[in-house]
Amino acid sequence: MAAAPSPPCIHIFLASILLLSNFHLGFSSSSSTLQENHSNGSYSGQINSNSVLVALLDSHYTELAELVEKALLLQTLEDAVGKHNITIFAPRNEALERDLDPEFKRFLLEPGNLKSLQTLLLYHIVPNRINLSHNSSLHHHSTLCRDRIKLGSQSGEKLIDSAKIIQVNAVERPDGVIHGIERLLIPRSVQQDFNNRRSLQSISAVKPEGAPEVDPRTHRLKKPAPPAKPGSAPVLPIYDAMAPGPSLAPAPAPGPGGPHHHFNGERQVKDFIETLLLYGGYNEMADILVNLTSLATEMGRLVSEGYVLTVLAPNDEAMAKLTTDQLSEPGAPEQIIYYHVIPEYQTEESMYNAVRRFGKISYDTLRLPHKVLAQEADGSVKFGHADNSAYLFDPDIYTDGRISVQGIDGVLFPLEEKEKSDTKTEMKSVKVAAKPQRRGKLLEVACRMLGTFGQDSHFTTCQ
Repeated sequence: MAAAPSPPCIHIFLASILLLSNFHLGFSSSSSTLQENHSNGSYSGQINSNSVLVALLDSHYTELAELVEKALLLQTLEDAVGKHNITIFAPRNEALERDLDPEFKRFLLEPGNLKSLQTLLLYHIVPNRINLSHNSSLHHHSTLCRDRIKLGSQSGEKLIDSAKIIQVNAVERPDGVIHGIERLLIPRSVQQDFNNRRSLQSISAVKPEGAPEVDPRTHRLKKPAPPAKPGSAPVLPIYDAMAPGPSLAPAPAPGPGGPHHHFNGERQVKDFIETLLLYGGYNEMADILVNLTSLATEMGRLVSEGYVLTVLAPNDEAMAKLTTDQLSEPGAPEQIIYYHVIPEYQTEESMYNAVRRFGKISYDTLRLPHKVLAQEADGSVKFGHADNSAYLFDPDIYTDGRISVQGIDGVLFPLEEKEKSDTKTEMKSVKVAAKPQRRGKLLEVACRMLGTFGQDSHFTTCQ
């Protein structure tokens, strides 16, 4: 007997059961795959705003956050936060800004020592959450740089290695915690790299050679300079390259007319003069450089030969205060401008940071042997001395890596020159006062001689 066909509703019910079972199996397998990927670290979720890494960048530990960015560790830390909770031991800003050895800090920030900087920073991060309120016994923890740090206590104070923990749970987030410490932690490997750099054994032997000798008559090298790569720094000091006459000092970098065009000094000087004119308020300075003197051409030649210059440009209001006597002497405009040109590349930021750190800085100028004094005043840079000073008025008018132009609100003069001018004025006044006495004695002697001959009555001055 043939079986009776099943109703259509039964087929639909069975198909629904099969679809639901397949969906359940697919969902459970996909969820287990996600859990497995997350446990293996392959799951990459985006860092949210409540992350401990975001809190570090926004916290008052600004020096540490800046070093993390310079060390290119943001992606590494994002991956670490995505895998597990982390603990960051953050040194206070003063420990990195003032207390740190300047030579060691300079070593860390050199581009060739990026690996040492990264190791140093990762030494402050532990890939698990450390709750210091419940943890006071001696423990060793592995850091992200795979070195181990020692956590303990002494005299009731918690220590990490030999640094005191000054702020427990300074920042708490779901994925990590930040503890404040009093100083920087330095792993042994980084300290060894720094010691090797300072050790004489790590310095490769260099065949001793004498400094290049300059013929004072021709301002040329007495012996040919060693071959240098195009675009490298010049061999001679800039003062020898400024020698007058057609016999110029040789330079390793060809000028604008050379075959390689490494430095087009004439174009760069023209650009900065045009910038002065377009900026406004520096027309007198541009006029002296182009029309009254040949300094624009000379500066272009120096830049073409590989030298760098920083120009302290007085504005028109300051230049208008110059007297005719100050500009009438031969070579006076050139000497004034030479005192405003520094043979270094300085920007507003570099000069302000220097005077803020060291108080007073003396910069060499093209007017030998005079130097221009710079110091911090009213949140800016002040040049010159008390009676003859100028403030950095318009910073970074022009900066191209070879020429830097900084606007100032006064014309600077060397201190010795001002003292000489004052002495000259005093001597002139003394001479003027002494002349009548000299003239009276001569008349007296002449009248006596005329009196012996009976001729004194003919002169009213003798009467």
